Amino acid sequence: MPLLMNENGITTRTSFPPASIAPQSMMHGEPCTIVIFGGAGDLSRRKLLPAIFDLFKKKLLDESFRVVGVGIEKLDDATYRTMAREAAEKSEEVKFDAELWAGFEPHLYWQGANLTDVKTYDGLEKRLTEFEAQLPERKRNRLFYLAVPPPIFHDICHSLKASGLAPRQDAKKARPWVRVVVEKPFGRDLASAQALGKTVLDAFDESQVYRIDHYVGKETVQNVLVLRSANAIFEALWSKQFISHVEISAAEKVGLEGRGGYYETSGVIRDMFQNHLLQLVALTAMEPPQTASADHVRDEKVKVLKAIKPIVVDGHTTAVRGQYAAGEIDGGKYVGYREEPGVKPDSRTPTFAALRLEIDTDRWRGVPFYVRSGKRMARRVSEIAIHFKAPQKLMYEPCPNEVLEPNVLVMRLQPNDGVSLSFEVKVPGAALALTPGIEVTPVDMSFSYSSVFGTDTYPAYETLLLDVMIGDATLFTRTDEVEAAWKLIDPLLDFMEKDPSPLPTYPAGSWGPTAANALIGQDGFRWRTPGDPPVAPTK
Repeated sequence: MPLLMNENGITTRTSFPPASIAPQSMMHGEPCTIVIFGGAGDLSRRKLLPAIFDLFKKKLLDESFRVVGVGIEKLDDATYRTMAREAAEKSEEVKFDAELWAGFEPHLYWQGANLTDVKTYDGLEKRLTEFEAQLPERKRNRLFYLAVPPPIFHDICHSLKASGLAPRQDAKKARPWVRVVVEKPFGRDLASAQALGKTVLDAFDESQVYRIDHYVGKETVQNVLVLRSANAIFEALWSKQFISHVEISAAEKVGLEGRGGYYETSGVIRDMFQNHLLQLVALTAMEPPQTASADHVRDEKVKVLKAIKPIVVDGHTTAVRGQYAAGEIDGGKYVGYREEPGVKPDSRTPTFAALRLEIDTDRWRGVPFYVRSGKRMARRVSEIAIHFKAPQKLMYEPCPNEVLEPNVLVMRLQPNDGVSLSFEVKVPGAALALTPGIEVTPVDMSFSYSSVFGTDTYPAYETLLLDVMIGDATLFTRTDEVEAAWKLIDPLLDFMEKDPSPLPTYPAGSWGPTAANALIGQDGFRWRTPGDPPVAPTK
């Protein structure tokens, strides 16, 4: 059994060899034709095509698979393949291999179409029919990926239904199957989310729909459930009896990256909280599901979202927002949000928010969940930190002015995906019985995917695409889950739009406005700096 030593000198054991994860350990995707609407768009080039190529490299695709890009661009198969190769070569997540690309390239095709005109779908139907004529019926599965802006969803769903390309079916039982992947955002408020849900479900059965949130595809997010269920030491402590509070942080160093127009209509609440961060809250706080089936897991996530107390009560809110001002990050100087291209000079769009959530269940009642996210922060990092309660009775007296650090379990989502656990140890010195006050110090025991498995975790889109081909909907969002999240967030958005008070600012390169410190400080806690050792409570 290999031994691994971290930077603090703590040795851990693992039953896995420090080598690349064997592709054989992952399920093989079912045969299908992958149709990407918006096949030449930014998402396809940056994420989808490189992810499909990597699945091909790992031999996780059926040999009969095909990818058909669909869009208004005037391309042919050859030019589409050239564009896809350039995208794969530039990918930061996938290592390009020219020899393997030569085998992958013939599986790529382009089909021009006006996505909002059902008549132009005839060419796509003809193309798919030609492909499938060469296959046995059991391999004629179709995966439609909507890599397009939400306003086009209605036209595509209507056209897929009207053209007969995607018949309504129970995708859990039907063979061959038809599945549809829908990209976020799932609406911009409850009303638009419900309208979008009606559009999708008018055309397809819920079992056919895979609403994708790439955040949940990260390895460590999936590991939250395993960490609890497969380790009795954690599941036994996963409650208000032992946990004082939970922090969930998602910090970004980047600003708008040329998306000022989009972000002005979105803001951090819509962009991060309604989907990504509430998903993390639900996965952390959910009850162990009856089974690992997708429906049972999603049932428990919905229960958590419905159990979160209202964020706005009687004109008051347990939330803080902010907007980044000019500042410095890693020696580089950056302008404030209002000076960014595409942003109004008097904009009140928040780029930072911190929420204090309470989950009204027997397991979590009284345990605050602090959730924060922001742009132009000190570093790029996302993590879930479980703060355990400090010991109430000690067998010795600590040194004067010494405060014992609580145990903290940290699940790092990015970068350097992994898990760490902090605990107290005695600093070498005199024996306990002979010392009026002994010195203790916190140390970390860390696990990282790259050091143990010899590879970084699989890119989120790669994992999620494979899940769609397998038919595992566990990591995808169901209609009732989307609506439960919006019911929680809608009143907050309405409050913020009507609130006339000045919008706090924070300098680029910091950890947010000072008001966020007061939010967590009212309970006697303070934010930990993500990536740093745990901090002691102030109370």
